[in-house]
Amino acid sequence: MVRFVAAIAILLIFVIGARRAKLVPGRFQSLLEMGLDFCRNAIAIEILGEKDGKKYASVITTIFFAVLFFNITGVVPFLNIAGTSVIGMPIVLALWVYVLYLSEGVKKFGVGGYLKHSLFPPGVPKPIYILLTPVEILQVFILRPATLVIRLLANMMAGHLLLALCFAATSFLFFEASGALRGFGAVTFVAGFGFLLFEVFVAALQAYVFAILTAVYLQMSVTEEH
Repeated sequence: MVRFVAAIAILLIFVIGARRAKLVPGRFQSLLEMGLDFCRNAIAIEILGEKDGKKYASVITTIFFAVLFFNITGVVPFLNIAGTSVIGMPIVLALWVYVLYLSEGVKKFGVGGYLKHSLFPPGVPKPIYILLTPVEILQVFILRPATLVIRLLANMMAGHLLLALCFAATSFLFFEASGALRGFGAVTFVAGFGFLLFEVFVAALQAYVFAILTAVYLQMSVTEEH
């Protein structure tokens, strides 16, 4: 349900923004354009260059906002859990990136060319390939998607658990504890509010990291050398 809410929110915000777009933007349109320009210029073009950056800007932007909205539900009242704090969504997002960079690499170099390009980096003495190529196989086909899943899941799950513990402790200390223990409820409440703000920061940071890594993996797949 939380994931459906986040997906509907993304669609509504951007559909409304597109339909109300004006030559002189208002605050809402300016905020959306800032987000789009950030993804396009600071992530896609910065990592992939002008040509490939423009080509992949739409998918990188989509990934950034999808991860951001699925993350931010963890601090939305009455939702209170990030859509990415359960493993299914991180796996889906990582598989999307995985299929994307593999398919784009194969499309540019062909199957054999892509395997040579990715698993046998140029400029390396041939005997070194005995050690290097197995590492590259693990990195390209296993470690990249696995680290995307684990990084996103672990960060969002940890934040959810910290918030749950702090506010559960606050509720217990205020309403169940007796005597001087009630005073500690104020401490756990302040700690919970601090973690709430930190969780907003982490939600945005993880969306940025996921988008950056998507751009980096694409760059490693489609450029001549890496």
